[in-house]
Amino acid sequence: MSRKEALEQYMKALKLGQKQYKSCVLRGEYPYLPVLDEFLDESMTAGRVDLGLVEIPTERIVGTKDAGRKTAFSPDFMPLMPLGTEFASKWIALCEAHLGPEGIRDYIRCVEYLGRFYVQEGNKRVSVLKSYDAPTITGHVVRILPADSDDEEVRAYYAFLRFYRLARIYQVRFRQPESYARLQAALGFEPDHVWTDAERSAFLAGFYRFREAYLKGGGRELSATTAAALLVWLRVYAFPQLREMSAAELTKSLEAVMPDVRILQKSVPIAISTEPEPADKGLIAHLFEPRPNHVTAAFLYAGEPETSTWTFAHEQGRRELEKALGESVTTGVYLLAPDSDGEAEMEQAIGDGAKVLFATAPTMMGACRKIAVRHKAVRILNCSLSMPYTGVRTYYGRIYEGKFITGAVAGAMAEEDSVGYVANYPIFGVPASINAFALGVRLTNPRARVELQWSCVPGDPIARFLDKGIRVVSNREAAGPDSARHIWELSTSQLLGSGELRPLVSACWNWGDFYTQIVRSILDGSWDDVSPREDGRAVNYWWGMNSGVVGLSLGRELPEGVARLAEILQRGVERGWLEPFHCPMTDQSGAARSDGSRWLSPEEILGMDWLLDSVDGRIPSFDELLPMSRNTVRLLGLYRDSIPPEKEGVIL
Repeated sequence: MSRKEALEQYMKALKLGQKQYKSCVLRGEYPYLPVLDEFLDESMTAGRVDLGLVEIPTERIVGTKDAGRKTAFSPDFMPLMPLGTEFASKWIALCEAHLGPEGIRDYIRCVEYLGRFYVQEGNKRVSVLKSYDAPTITGHVVRILPADSDDEEVRAYYAFLRFYRLARIYQVRFRQPESYARLQAALGFEPDHVWTDAERSAFLAGFYRFREAYLKGGGRELSATTAAALLVWLRVYAFPQLREMSAAELTKSLEAVMPDVRILQKSVPIAISTEPEPADKGLIAHLFEPRPNHVTAAFLYAGEPETSTWTFAHEQGRRELEKALGESVTTGVYLLAPDSDGEAEMEQAIGDGAKVLFATAPTMMGACRKIAVRHKAVRILNCSLSMPYTGVRTYYGRIYEGKFITGAVAGAMAEEDSVGYVANYPIFGVPASINAFALGVRLTNPRARVELQWSCVPGDPIARFLDKGIRVVSNREAAGPDSARHIWELSTSQLLGSGELRPLVSACWNWGDFYTQIVRSILDGSWDDVSPREDGRAVNYWWGMNSGVVGLSLGRELPEGVARLAEILQRGVERGWLEPFHCPMTDQSGAARSDGSRWLSPEEILGMDWLLDSVDGRIPSFDELLPMSRNTVRLLGLYRDSIPPEKEGVIL
């Protein structure tokens, strides 16, 4: 019976091989197995390591070491030789052995390069086992190390080697080097924890279960690896749930996170909305759609408005929303309990009837992701930047526009050729504010330089400025237009000899304008008309002065001429004929960043990780930060992908 089954299996595999061969020919692709010796030169290698016997994932066996048998197989190792040949007879005999009580006992020999395996002995064994979808094949492996380079694939491979020393598995592969450390943390392991045999077996059991659901759920059509999809899943669920969930529950949970898996394929996963949509956009399309006549919105605060200027500004915005929309909106406030990530408070708000959640701190993003999966009908927004999660929209303001104007004021008010700047965190958007401020200073005082200090590192920035004789300083932006009582927060102030700050001008947030326009978009049915949202990308609202979200507060003691200049510049930015970065720019290394002939895209501005040549100072490393600043930088930091994740931390 096994002979007949083996013969039938060969004919089935032969048909698959011939089909793939023809498909490759039609597409103009190579129709045989890749041959390692044909593209790997010794100059591309950095040595060899004998790994001994390894359980090789079948899907990672992609070719042959030398050209001896390459034309006998299609690219997926299915046979191409007709029945009656010696090749076919040997293949069928191996198939009989596989179907017998002992199976195929001999291991294969192969070479591994960049995580892919090329067979040296045992091509037909691989072909037989692949035809039966065997998950692994035992093989004696020699690893060829690639020469170290800045190539993305090589960098990712060396990150894998560090992971392999801990886990001893080949099933997990990521394209992003930092993902290996994130997986280690997501599983609850310390960064240097070496997996036990039991931990390895438990992981692989869950991994293969997840892989089956992922491939059935559309994973075969995506470029995201199973491991990458699993890491997205682990942002919402815990790994032990893989064992506890039924097949239906696992499928449902995977469907919930698949939009975020799909955007992994996109070079630009976030669609940035730079201004509100026109009120009449899509009007005809919405004529026959049901629209809500009332919205219940919940505001989640990480701190008390009485003690936090940041929360105070959002509370002002909430009150302005109620005033603007009257009976069309009901709002509620939910203050996070100490050490809460916001999940419980969000569930409470939804239980109270909230259909819109405004999470006003980036540290709530982990909770927002979980809530978004469980409550599809609830609209969730998180006040943060550069977070590529489709179920949660993010929002922030182009505060750099205001910083440009405060820089112009600072340059005009400085009696010396040095101006101070206090930055808060090395996160997305902050270098743009520093550079915009420096360009404003250059506008009114071309000789002046900007002295950069950070509030997130040890020391007193104001004291440093006093010691250096710097008397005009930009601090953090004001939380809101009515928060002048928080003098230290005014973005450009004059230092008196006593160290007292005299406010001059401030870039500030007008969150009421944002909240009103967002809720109004829900009421008028234009919530889904966000431009340039497309292809299921995540949405980031990044509005500026032209939308009213970013404003300017002028100090009472600002000279009339300087105040007039600030007002003129503000009108220019609001009307779009003045853009801070539409000018020649050179960075601290001397590299030209722009010759002034082009407009920088929102992505270029938001992703700035360099400083202008007129700035004295640098971006601090993660190790230099105060402990209280590190969580924010983990979430939004310019170099967040290179920060080792914490065990049990939020994996984003």
